[in-house]
Amino acid sequence: MKFQSKVPKGDDHVHNELVTSGWTPLKEPRNPTQAILFSIPMMIMTALLSALVIMTVSSLSLREFGITASSITFTLHTGFLIGIVLLLIIHELFHLVFIPNVMKSDKTVVGVTAFGGFVVSEERISKGRYILITVAPFILLSILLPLVLSGFGLLTTTMKVLILLNAAASSVDLLSFILLVKQVPNQSTIVNNGMRTYWLKNVRSEIEKSGEGF
Repeated sequence: MKFQSKVPKGDDHVHNELVTSGWTPLKEPRNPTQAILFSIPMMIMTALLSALVIMTVSSLSLREFGITASSITFTLHTGFLIGIVLLLIIHELFHLVFIPNVMKSDKTVVGVTAFGGFVVSEERISKGRYILITVAPFILLSILLPLVLSGFGLLTTTMKVLILLNAAASSVDLLSFILLVKQVPNQSTIVNNGMRTYWLKNVRSEIEKSGEGF
């Protein structure tokens, strides 16, 4: 695993080799800016879904966040700022922990840019595992975490804000999830070339389905 401050760029030579070998490029945004713009509708959906989960176990209102009909009051305190930093780190860690052999991988890059944190792995990963890597931070931090915190009486206003921020920040992940589900057949392998994603249908699975396997 490597750390760097820039998102890895795709290699045109690697692209040509993959396409020649039968890998299909995923139809997806080409850069972080496009990804964020295309995922804006998802931001609303993920935040609403997380809000609904919170409302099943706790109250949730604009007044709680300092928003009333006549004014908006929001105080940035040190604990909240530390929480945002920790949220960013934990979000990326939940991507990382599901990458196979991540600590030994020299094809996995993690870092922080002006757009936030990122994890890019050029390891070859099954579709199911890739989907798990993609959605894990949203499911764990914005769906399951509020339920757990509520059980311990720790679902404070600050935690609710952080959970909703994570939900909104997970919109790009959920966009990737939708693109994967719609375009990539089951029993496929996925690989990245920088930010470019490619898939290849596993030939062995097709043989086994046809009854020609051993």
